[in-house]
Amino acid sequence: MLGGLLASTGLILGSFATSLKHLYLTLGVLTGLGFALCYSPAIAMVGKYFSRRKALAYGIAMSGSGIGTFILAPVVQLLIEQFSWRGALLILGGFVLNLCVCGALMRPITLKEDPTTPEQNHVCRTQKRDFNRASPCLILTKERVQTCLCCSLQQEYSFLLMSDFAVLATSVLFMAYGCSPLFVYLVPYALSVGVSPQQAAFLMSVLGVIDIVGNITFGWLTDRRCLKNYQYVCYLFAVGLDGLCYLCLPLLQSLPLLVPFSCTFGYFDGAYVTLIPVVTAEIVGTTSLSSALGVVYFLHAVPYLVSPPIAGWLVDTTGSYTAAFLLCGFSMIFSSLLLGFARLIKKMKKTQLRFLAKESDPKLQLWTNGSVAYSVANELDQKDGESVTIAGPGYNPT
Repeated sequence: MLGGLLASTGLILGSFATSLKHLYLTLGVLTGLGFALCYSPAIAMVGKYFSRRKALAYGIAMSGSGIGTFILAPVVQLLIEQFSWRGALLILGGFVLNLCVCGALMRPITLKEDPTTPEQNHVCRTQKRDFNRASPCLILTKERVQTCLCCSLQQEYSFLLMSDFAVLATSVLFMAYGCSPLFVYLVPYALSVGVSPQQAAFLMSVLGVIDIVGNITFGWLTDRRCLKNYQYVCYLFAVGLDGLCYLCLPLLQSLPLLVPFSCTFGYFDGAYVTLIPVVTAEIVGTTSLSSALGVVYFLHAVPYLVSPPIAGWLVDTTGSYTAAFLLCGFSMIFSSLLLGFARLIKKMKKTQLRFLAKESDPKLQLWTNGSVAYSVANELDQKDGESVTIAGPGYNPT
């Protein structure tokens, strides 16, 4: 709701701008910050509400941005023609205020949260109990408030110390570097190989529409029972295929070849974007999902700022788009392989632990998180031995 208020304020103030610096502050800072505050909670809230068909829910939710872009582009152009750009910004500012209504509809619900570590729960419960006992009259000391704040922050951002999340964050950096330049250079590349401006714009329209289709249909497919347990692999598959599309792009130099490319790249771009929250939730759980998604999308945005200028420099230096597209393709393939190898190593370690557990003691059980726990059968055997000893030599079990 705060994000909707900031975004609307930025658009309305932007309509009164008298210089480019004013637009930087209003449209750039205020509106950008407002949309950032809206996006991450809206995506994280989907994971709070849905558990059975989470990938499909994420796909429908994230397709809204593509649908909005597709519909609002001609609408905004019409508003500019009718009311000038100042009137268009003023109308959009009022329209964006509806985000406050959307935020008000995101009511908290009770869910069985992912279990945190026993140490974190014990520390937080102890500090809360000590806090209530030491301050019955609500006299808050600065040290105790800082301790509680540090405890909550440590629990909320504990995922930053997880090796799996570190690998995911690194993979996202390479993936985002690869996917962003295409949206900047597809039209110039098509023009450079002899495609007309109207046809080049058509390629971007196809890319956007198929991206929406990929959001929804791939989320639905990965929620099927046969693929439910392989959503992580489907994410790697989608990212890797986009990388392969990049490697083939320098060979495609006509409209009949570029249209299938736009369809394929757009579909799998929408596919892996849908699965980013699903993969993140699988690693960190739903308790810290909002904070984790904030970190992931921040890392996703950093290469978006850097990679188009780098690709432009490569185009100016080499005189063609081949080097830029190849670098993007290999970057996305590396992102997929990095996560795949990390997953494979984790499974190999888990299998090795299970094998060692069975070899050392048949009464050992291996839990899903890889830790070894003794079976209660040992305790039952020990109790049986004690009862036989107490019964004495005259005891006859028959």
